[in-house]
Amino acid sequence: MTNRRVFMMQVTLGGTALLAGQAMAAGPMVAENDAQATALGYKADATKVDKAKFPKYAAGQNCSNCALFQGKAADAAGGCPLFAGKQVAGKGWCSGYAKKA
Repeated sequence: MTNRRVFMMQVTLGGTALLAGQAMAAGPMVAENDAQATALGYKADATKVDKAKFPKYAAGQNCSNCALFQGKAADAAGGCPLFAGKQVAGKGWCSGYAKKA
């Protein structure tokens, strides 16, 4: 009976630690006024990109269909190697955009 209790406690604690680790791995969202974000012209809403300043931008380009986006296309946010440890909005855009193949 004691072994079963110990096992159940370990399973519960292990599951909780795993979930907490996944939540922390997600990282905070990139702020548009972050130095790296400003340098790359990052906007959390791609429709608000200054087209005069970033003529490379085209309608329909956003983080969720960028080759650098580390989430699924349907995800609201995901990681990006240009913003280490932070997440970008799926509907966002920056000048580092590269169309997913």
